[in-house]
Amino acid sequence: MNVPLRLLPLLACALLAWAPCASRAQTAAEWQAAQLAAANKSEKIMTEANTHKGLLAQYQVMRNAYNEDRSPAFRLIFGQYISWYQTFIGDYPDAAASFSIKQVPEHDDAPSPLGLPDYNPHPALTTIPELARSYPIVLLNEAHNVPLTRSLTVQLLSRLREQGFTYFAAETLYQTDTGLQARGYPVDKSGFYTAEPVCAEMVRTALKLGFKVVAYEALSNATGDARETEQAKNLYEAVFKHDPKARLVVDAGYAHIVKSGRYLDGSSMAEHLYKLTGLPMLSVEQTMLYPHAFASDDHPVYTAVMQQLHPAAPIVFTNAAGKPWSLRPGYDVSVFFPPRHLVHGRPDWLTLGGLRKPWFVDGARCQQHYPCLVEARYADEGDDAIPADRMVLDLAPLMAASMVKVTTSAQGAPSTELYLRPGKYRLRFSSTGGDQVYRQNITVRAEGGNDERREASPEPRRGPQPCLPGVPLRYCRS
Repeated sequence: MNVPLRLLPLLACALLAWAPCASRAQTAAEWQAAQLAAANKSEKIMTEANTHKGLLAQYQVMRNAYNEDRSPAFRLIFGQYISWYQTFIGDYPDAAASFSIKQVPEHDDAPSPLGLPDYNPHPALTTIPELARSYPIVLLNEAHNVPLTRSLTVQLLSRLREQGFTYFAAETLYQTDTGLQARGYPVDKSGFYTAEPVCAEMVRTALKLGFKVVAYEALSNATGDARETEQAKNLYEAVFKHDPKARLVVDAGYAHIVKSGRYLDGSSMAEHLYKLTGLPMLSVEQTMLYPHAFASDDHPVYTAVMQQLHPAAPIVFTNAAGKPWSLRPGYDVSVFFPPRHLVHGRPDWLTLGGLRKPWFVDGARCQQHYPCLVEARYADEGDDAIPADRMVLDLAPLMAASMVKVTTSAQGAPSTELYLRPGKYRLRFSSTGGDQVYRQNITVRAEGGNDERREASPEPRRGPQPCLPGVPLRYCRS
């Protein structure tokens, strides 16, 4: 799996503003040079990691590299790389901590909706489809290393489909996966961010609902305005050029969906798309008002709203006339996500608003092969499918800096919960080297829960067990 090269310059450009993180003795030019060097080093580490078999082995290479270099520029740049992979393996708390964009108040921020007497909070899940009713295009953004910001989009898709939206497009889907629509589920070659299970579930959901799924990523290595232009052109040619009355839902990162103002060295993808189509768009901002790993990174408006309202689900604000509230110009409505709650080390937003149920997993099935990757695939999908959910079981947190408590079963093995829709699945437990150590068919009931806690754990293998590639000696049985 490779990071799209076009993302690297964007990382450097975006992070230059964070120069205060650097030593006060560094000049701006030195800080920029350090970031560029860190980006080159990060790319080499990623390339080396990709030579290893299995996602967990690749992540281990990256984790070791991260722990070995504590320079500010490297941690800043490579923190985003490793956070992507942490989402891929289902380690969402650490992903949010590895790369966090502090939400600093800006001069053009709107006043808090709490101080506007005509504005009231409403569930985002029901309000956004109502707002979208008269628009041919709905733009939803995400923070790529915070899949929480994808969770609402998954839930919205069925409601938008009911309103007549027929196309769904997602950033970094690869146009080379020509079999995606017919296959009905994403695989490794489908895209970059689709390696993350919630992102894969978003694409899978769109396919199951009958959306025509569109890959619009730039095919060249264009960056900045050139990339935005190419993305918009790809969307236009794939959708509106042959279907002028189409209704389109677009998932994109960060400010690609801003409808006005300068973006990077030019205009955003949304602005370029408007120039091509002249169609009105509803822009839904989801990357600013969510719970960060460190409360000090939260926007003050977010903090105040959470302290006063304590929402249990994403909310938006509208006034009596139905006009939505947005934190920043260029967006139509801002989404507030509720505070994070961890259950057995995993965030409860993984229920996707109740669409999925927790399924208890006991690490005894790893048979002493730690770290152990646990994956759940839909029974009617191939072994090449991106899992519905996956996570890692280990005797200690994967990142030394993690404060997430490891839950253990009565047998002393680590345990946690997968989050799955009701239905049939194949569970696969594998070692660091990607070798299968256990396989199980399960059925998730609509009422949730399973009997794993009461079942006797399988007996570990008898006799000597040589260490598998990449497994630390302390995990080998003699």
